[in-house]
Amino acid sequence: MENYIISLKDPSGNVGGPKANMDNIKFLKEQMGFKELWLDYGWKDGFWWHHNLWDWINTRIHKYQLSRSVLPKFFKEHPDIDNVVIQYPLYSNKLIKQITDSVHQNSHAKLYFIIHDAEMIRLYADEPKRAQGELDSFNLSDGIIGHNAKMNKFLKEQGVKVPLVDLGIFDYDNPQPLQEYKGYDKSVCYAGNLIDAEFLQDVHPTNRFDLFGPNPAERYNEGLNYKGQFSPTDLPAHMDENFGLVWHGTSVDTCDGVFGRYLKWNNPHKTSLYLSSGLPVIIWDQAALADFVLENGVGITISSLNDLNDKLDALTEEEYRQMHDNVQKVANQMRTGYYITHAMEKMINN
Repeated sequence: MENYIISLKDPSGNVGGPKANMDNIKFLKEQMGFKELWLDYGWKDGFWWHHNLWDWINTRIHKYQLSRSVLPKFFKEHPDIDNVVIQYPLYSNKLIKQITDSVHQNSHAKLYFIIHDAEMIRLYADEPKRAQGELDSFNLSDGIIGHNAKMNKFLKEQGVKVPLVDLGIFDYDNPQPLQEYKGYDKSVCYAGNLIDAEFLQDVHPTNRFDLFGPNPAERYNEGLNYKGQFSPTDLPAHMDENFGLVWHGTSVDTCDGVFGRYLKWNNPHKTSLYLSSGLPVIIWDQAALADFVLENGVGITISSLNDLNDKLDALTEEEYRQMHDNVQKVANQMRTGYYITHAMEKMINN
């Protein structure tokens, strides 16, 4: 069986964006024999928007070459491919259409998507024309691996007609040792781009609360400690807290804004960072992944960060120890690609 996974080349550095893509490639290559196929748009600095006219022209040229020459030629030369997987989004409905045509006209392969972001839920929520364009792209596939049951339910309600499989949660290739149990001191960490974490200005912890990531504020409240920025593979070695926090937006009362509301449907990758490192999580109770956290006993849910101190005080050391033990199983599964390989096997076998 010959399988290919198509991904968009991203030159980003110490940010988590490309990490999930790279991990999917690694696990599907190791576990299922996939081969990788990279698309290069000629982007600079990892940004998908254009700094100037030349960047825009350069990207257009790269996309034209891919759609009219590179991809058709590749699939003509590989007629025996069985399955092609696109790591979505590719930020071009036209290119997806060209890939679809190239696959179906030159091979008998099935074409599947792994969704990293569904913009019809996130950025296109109030742009029906662009949302329809994405919906049309989804329905060109033979099946889609979505983040979780809530995302897939939403996509189906919006008009996705192809089979949908739940990923469950993103895997995380984590080379650092799993965090060993060191007792319960009610400590918390938050990792991410801190420019997007305005809610931290209203957090008043009574226990240690450590922050990791780029763009820290000039000043934080007492108890909030900035610990620096590290690569996605190095960061777990610097986290020794009891919990990792999954939250987004400007408010401590709820997750708000475009990206905060998106938590109701997506699998934030920082959840996988924490769990794969051995840390239980604290997550917004309306987040889609709250179900996974409770079902697997790997953390606690919370409606408002104003309740954080009381929640941590109410938790016994025995209860925390059980959460920590539960995380070990999930972490080991993530580190070996359990979730993406099982979802892919289910999709292909369907």
